[in-house]
Amino acid sequence: MICVAIDAMGGDFGCEPIIEGTIDALKEREFTAFLVGDQAQMEKFVPKEFISRVKFIQSNEIFEMKEGATNVLRHKESSIYKAVELVRSGECQAVVSAGHSGATMSLATLRVGRLKNVARPPIATLMPTSTGTRTLLLDVGANVDCKAEHIFQFGVMGEAYAKEVMGIKEPKIGILSNGEEDGKGNEVTKEAFKLLKKMKNFVGNAEGSQIFDGSMDVIVCDGFIGNIALKSSEGVAHAMNKLIKKEVKKSPLAIAGAVLMKKVFKIVRKNTDYDEYGGAPLLGVKNCVIISHGKSTPKAIKNAIFQALKFSNSNINSVISNELEKFKNE
Repeated sequence: MICVAIDAMGGDFGCEPIIEGTIDALKEREFTAFLVGDQAQMEKFVPKEFISRVKFIQSNEIFEMKEGATNVLRHKESSIYKAVELVRSGECQAVVSAGHSGATMSLATLRVGRLKNVARPPIATLMPTSTGTRTLLLDVGANVDCKAEHIFQFGVMGEAYAKEVMGIKEPKIGILSNGEEDGKGNEVTKEAFKLLKKMKNFVGNAEGSQIFDGSMDVIVCDGFIGNIALKSSEGVAHAMNKLIKKEVKKSPLAIAGAVLMKKVFKIVRKNTDYDEYGGAPLLGVKNCVIISHGKSTPKAIKNAIFQALKFSNSNINSVISNELEKFKNE
């Protein structure tokens, strides 16, 4: 049975929503939850019928968001450090944390370790599209300064995730650029374009709008651009939602229309809701690491755990290692 280490203390709202999401996941899937944090606090939120499927790992410290990411190596009693150590030791096959994302990445890279031939592990996230599918965008923040070789490796890792976890047989891969034409891009993306052409599923440059139109399955970029794209899209979605609500309240006719369109709005919200996938996997490390938002709801945590289970039951890491070795020898 898969064991998942869960940093119960890392989120913005304490352990209650994280444990609630864990219990919701236990109701639907078979796994063992290792809850890391203050046991006295955590026990209050675990119903008696789930105690046998939960293991408590005592942690006396929470790693603060204001701390520098690499400082976590000195905080061995922190919940995130202990959660990652459970994976490093082999007691757990995956870790989920809504805590300090930089600390999680640092620990995953330095304590769990990178896969062979992986230079820079990227964070991948699923973006909503107008077709109802998802586009995998990576990197979205782990590596702000990248070489062409790193972006090429993101393509290999993104393709593996699309195949092994998302179930897409022939994923279409693009590189984020300022135009679709082959000659577009800065020096790094142009060089990465040449390397990505070695992949049979690479289809070329992708403009920003193509993240959301369903024309690509995987889009790669450096973490600086990817993080801006991610945060910008979240901001636009939030602004549009507020604008629609504001305008609907102004008109009785609009209110009537909104009632009629309630089902449609529900579908749109589901397709654009972060809670639906819950977290972003860090690819290229030896075990599954899911990074969730600090403001994660129980639903987001539940779905992050589901991601961890699906990842852990896949062959993605073997595929990544084999593909990078193959391209290395070409």
